[in-house]
Amino acid sequence: MEIKFNNQLIKVNEGENGFNLIKRLEVPNKADILVYKLNGELYDLSSPLKDGGDFSFVTKDDPEAFTILNHDSAHLMAQAILSLYPHAKFGIGPAINEGFYYDIDFGNITINDGDLAAIEKKMAEFSKADFPLSLKIVSKQEALELFKHNEYKVELIKEITERISVYTQGDFVDLCYGPHMPSTRYVKHFKLLSLAGAYWRGDSSRKQLTRIYGVSFFTKEALDAHLHNLEEAKKRDHRKLGKELGLFMLSEYGPGFPFWLEKGMVLYHELEHWWINKQREAGYEFIKTPTLLSRDLWEISGHWANYRDNMYTTKIDEKDYAVKPMNCPGSILIYNNGLHSYKDLPIRLAEHGNVHRHEASGALNGLFRVRNFTQDDAHIFCRKDQLQSEIKRLLKLYDEVYKTFNLSYHIELSTRPENKYIGDIKIWNESEKALAKACVASGIPFKINEGDGAFYGPKLDFKLKDSIGRIWQCGTIQLDMNLPERFDMSYIDSNNQKVRPIMLHRAVFGSIERFIGILIEHYAGAFPLWFSPLQISVLPVNNEAHLNHSKKVVKKLEKLGLRVELNSANEKLGYRLRQTQINKVPYTLVIGDKEKDDNLVTYRKFGSDKQITVPYKDFVKMIINEIKNKA
Repeated sequence: MEIKFNNQLIKVNEGENGFNLIKRLEVPNKADILVYKLNGELYDLSSPLKDGGDFSFVTKDDPEAFTILNHDSAHLMAQAILSLYPHAKFGIGPAINEGFYYDIDFGNITINDGDLAAIEKKMAEFSKADFPLSLKIVSKQEALELFKHNEYKVELIKEITERISVYTQGDFVDLCYGPHMPSTRYVKHFKLLSLAGAYWRGDSSRKQLTRIYGVSFFTKEALDAHLHNLEEAKKRDHRKLGKELGLFMLSEYGPGFPFWLEKGMVLYHELEHWWINKQREAGYEFIKTPTLLSRDLWEISGHWANYRDNMYTTKIDEKDYAVKPMNCPGSILIYNNGLHSYKDLPIRLAEHGNVHRHEASGALNGLFRVRNFTQDDAHIFCRKDQLQSEIKRLLKLYDEVYKTFNLSYHIELSTRPENKYIGDIKIWNESEKALAKACVASGIPFKINEGDGAFYGPKLDFKLKDSIGRIWQCGTIQLDMNLPERFDMSYIDSNNQKVRPIMLHRAVFGSIERFIGILIEHYAGAFPLWFSPLQISVLPVNNEAHLNHSKKVVKKLEKLGLRVELNSANEKLGYRLRQTQINKVPYTLVIGDKEKDDNLVTYRKFGSDKQITVPYKDFVKMIINEIKNKA
């Protein structure tokens, strides 16, 4: 049997495993090897190679390493818990994007945050013990006998149709498919973060277990950096800052329906107006479609069958109607309102459409998950020969928008869902290839996200990275050959024949509300000058001597279209300066004798203690340029 390793063919003897190959192959940093990969599948180093093919080692620096480490950490935490709470029963304990968790039934014992330190201490003890992780394949009968006192594992075992495997470390045994690292010593730098209630298998009719979250890294520096970012994220919580800065509010009278306050509306309008202008420059026409449309429309679109549970409905004249959860069908009706020649295409229709979706109450989260939001939607109807150029135009537009806010991103191609989808599989395959081809042609790397497409077509999902490294799902480009068929859309081609257009669904922000929530946390409430609800605060040193001149400065700045306030409260100057910092005002102007007499301004930028004095006209030129450049 032969394997291909580093572009070389290597002969492998029967029974050889990863450990054997580490010894005889020339590989750097052997101590950092965690598992091996054969033909795309991951295996424990102790597992013998069953086949030949593409072979590689997975080290601490590889993309899979974080998941493997955190999976092992979940097992180590379970081992520690069982030693402290012998009657505990374990449900599911996976690695997740943010670390790991395990769902545990502690019986009659109540666990709180104060107990996490003891569990961490025991984990550290078991890490130093360097228990090997040993894999064993067992029969279903053996597995049921092994876990007969744990009804959660028994339920899982009964559903397994593939091989059943268990892992042993010390005296702890867990049901797991693997793979795992060689021993517990690899798990050194970890932190248990929080507790939560979690219904078994997400079913509210079943028992609530205790879910313990944690995170693990290969170095102390990486763990410390992550914990710092978690603390920073708490400070940046958009719900907290939204309240402190007077941007928006939430009310029990409308769960999931945010209320925008005056300063928040400035953010909303600035973002919307800038985006409308940018779209007009890109050749979009703006439309507006009704909020309430009949059931007949939603049946044609497929939403009634595939999205009904998330829709708000009512009756009008004894007929079923639904509040729109999406803008696409309305945009299609506008397209179908007239006849189109191939010369008219592409047609780009944009709509900042207000939609409603019935999200579960437990999923609601500030501006991030709401029931009422505005999508920066657009639908592009094009010919097949225009498809690649239109997608490339979109990729360029998305790049410009995200760079304006200093947000980096990566793209995932989400493919056909396994069950809930409409249309022919051939069309799906063709659509997925078209999206991939456009990304390749644009030189933009992407990852495949299997089964996460919309029910009517595949999509490109844009994952944004903010200033502290968190990833946010935002924009999408969805390629749709199904709705044009369902709505009998057409244009007349050069041979005077009716042809179906291809439809592209596009949202760059995803929703204006959610994007503002992301920006609040990205900037920690300290917005760029052009975007800030309040741009300049003017502070007279002494009201008797400097108030009138300060009022004149405010009026002149307001005539330039700037958002300015006069802070002449009967408080000491130092106190008022601190208030402008608390309120994260980009520029604070201090007006005293020399400023009044010589037409100067002394300004301080947010986050700096440095005060700079310049002529008024130079200050104006500076900030106008900063706004113009979206600095």
